[in-house]
Amino acid sequence: MSIPRKIIHLDLDAFFCAVEELRDPALAGKAFAVGGPPESRGVVASCSYPARRLGIHSAMPMARAVRLCPQLIIVPARHGAYSAVSRQVMARLHALTPQVEQISIDEAFLDVGDHGEPAEAIARQLQTAIRAELSLPCSLGVASNKLVAKIANNVGKAAARGDSPPNAILAVPPGEEAAFLAPLPAEALWGVGPRTAERLAALGIHTIGDIARWAEADLVRRFGKHGADLSRHARGIDDRPIVVEHERKSVSQETTFSRDVSDRALLEQTLTGQAQDVSRILRKQQLAGTTVKLKLRWADFTTLTRQTTLPQPIDDAATILATVRTLLARTWQGQPVRLIGVGVSGFAEEGARQMSLWEQPDARTERLSEVVQALRSRYGEQALRRGSDLGAAPLR
Repeated sequence: MSIPRKIIHLDLDAFFCAVEELRDPALAGKAFAVGGPPESRGVVASCSYPARRLGIHSAMPMARAVRLCPQLIIVPARHGAYSAVSRQVMARLHALTPQVEQISIDEAFLDVGDHGEPAEAIARQLQTAIRAELSLPCSLGVASNKLVAKIANNVGKAAARGDSPPNAILAVPPGEEAAFLAPLPAEALWGVGPRTAERLAALGIHTIGDIARWAEADLVRRFGKHGADLSRHARGIDDRPIVVEHERKSVSQETTFSRDVSDRALLEQTLTGQAQDVSRILRKQQLAGTTVKLKLRWADFTTLTRQTTLPQPIDDAATILATVRTLLARTWQGQPVRLIGVGVSGFAEEGARQMSLWEQPDARTERLSEVVQALRSRYGEQALRRGSDLGAAPLR
């Protein structure tokens, strides 16, 4: 009999807002949103818990958010600051265990099986340390696998009430995975989007327990391979390992929206931040790649990637963004998007990338580039921009 794994899922609570409150403590306890202004079709990227109690949520047009709360404070996004703080959090996770799988800027899985302490105790220590050392709230789910740990975190956060971050911890003991999942709505299970939920409801399947009790063979007949996954996951079975990237084969950033997004402005805003983050990582690690990839996941969990190979290795945000915007224009037809991501691969040897018009092969411009990156890291990507970026047109 195998020893149960000890998996922790960590999620930083309202991460962008938490970072903004560190910059401006006066925001604490107030209804505010991070995102673009309503007059320019801005969208809520994140919002404080007092704002959420008023019905505001991420992916909502900022104009609608302001109608719900005329006193709403709007804070421009500072992706450089969020990435810097995220790196501090992830460094603490890696100090605890090398078995870390970062999912996004504010989310990660850890396998703490090498530690003798119970996983729940480790989770509480980790939450306390992140709060004490970085002044950030976080919630954690603990279980024997990634699927149940993630759902436990979601359930723990949903049970929290009030205007403060949930700071939740919910642990599911080994052997109780199926019992924990059974009463939850079918939509809470990974792989059950709105369309699948409708098909399940038509069969009288409304909870995860209903899925677990349904004949797997019939689920396979109706849903194909996805049906087998549904059956296994509903019974709390998930053998996926923690994926640790030892050697960089690609650099990517992904965002899973809390609500499916059909708004072009929010998708473009998200791609812009991701391209900037990918560029920053590439330059820090002195990497340049020829392949740029766009990843999309629809509301029904259908996932697809589109990529293009460039003639020269690149590492700058402008080229990455222009390329993924072209891929998006070719691929996206207005479908609700659950996840969007940007990646660069096909790395060349150091120094092999093509220089942009902003760069010339001399020491002065190399130093200038370093200064530009430092200013952007400190004050955000909007501190310095190319003139051509000011008039960039949205996708048509």
